[in-house]
Amino acid sequence: MNRTRLNIVGVHLYLERDAKVLLGLRHPDSAFAGSTHHFLAGHCEDEPATACIVREAWEEGGLRIRPEDLELVHVVHVLDEGGDGRPRMQLVFRADAWAGDLEVREPDKCVSWDWWPLDALPEPLVPYTRAAIEGVRAGRPYTEQWPAAGSAPGEPVRRPSSAAVGPGGAR
Repeated sequence: MNRTRLNIVGVHLYLERDAKVLLGLRHPDSAFAGSTHHFLAGHCEDEPATACIVREAWEEGGLRIRPEDLELVHVVHVLDEGGDGRPRMQLVFRADAWAGDLEVREPDKCVSWDWWPLDALPEPLVPYTRAAIEGVRAGRPYTEQWPAAGSAPGEPVRRPSSAAVGPGGAR
């Protein structure tokens, strides 16, 4: 039996200023996470991940970001139990520099962009977005949200061995 399932690669933009993080409120009719707060994000198409987040920042928010200003700060491996059931690698990039005036450019997907205090994040918030923010703040590079045998659907898997990943895999 072949258990190979291709992972979808998502990219997410972590912008922080004055101890606040940028989050968008998803449109109520959005195919993903309606009426929920989330990063500026998208799916990799036929492009490198950094090119994807540069493209998405412009398309969704009117922000210009240079690939050299991006840093991969967290990865969340998640099983999309509420959607299509496919595994997803969520790459979270921080940009320390950007240009442009933030605006809602895809109102069918996102109704607003706001800066939220890191210690007072909005509700509801996409669970893996919260996990990524917590991971970035704690300096952890990786989080898994994958159901373990006997766990409740959507319950994050917290394994000490998944907190640090080196050249030889999990430590």
